[in-house]
Amino acid sequence: MPQPTVLFVCVKNGGKSQVAAGLMRRAAGDAVTVASAGTRAGAELNALAVQSLAEVGVDIGAERPQQLTDDLVRAADLVVVLGREAEVETVDGTPVEVWETDEPSLRGIEGVERMRLVRDDIARRVTALAHRLQAGAPAGTSRPEAVTRATEGSDR
Repeated sequence: MPQPTVLFVCVKNGGKSQVAAGLMRRAAGDAVTVASAGTRAGAELNALAVQSLAEVGVDIGAERPQQLTDDLVRAADLVVVLGREAEVETVDGTPVEVWETDEPSLRGIEGVERMRLVRDDIARRVTALAHRLQAGAPAGTSRPEAVTRATEGSDR
């Protein structure tokens, strides 16, 4: 089975998608190629995202936000969009899953506590995805909490 490539996407590529990528690298090791990008990439990582991952032994401090491109989508076997804010359409049929992640700020939870809850929500999903990919399931196989889009179009 060829090594699958997963692309995690959020808006700025400074928080949720970087958290997911870091957690997937830890969960899957060399069994999955991991990338992340933003639909409107920012200039730096979210310091609280970096801190929350460091607390569980994952270092993303050397990562930098990158802009999503059609080439990145095309190179992926699966694109995972974190949250509702980022919108990504498939390129050449690449499957796109949308993970509607927990947003603790809607409950008044802010700061590092918010980011820990976000991290833990993403970690559960990443672990399940890593197991699914390592078991040989096709990259685009949908999960109950994921929505798969199969629309045609270009990157937004």
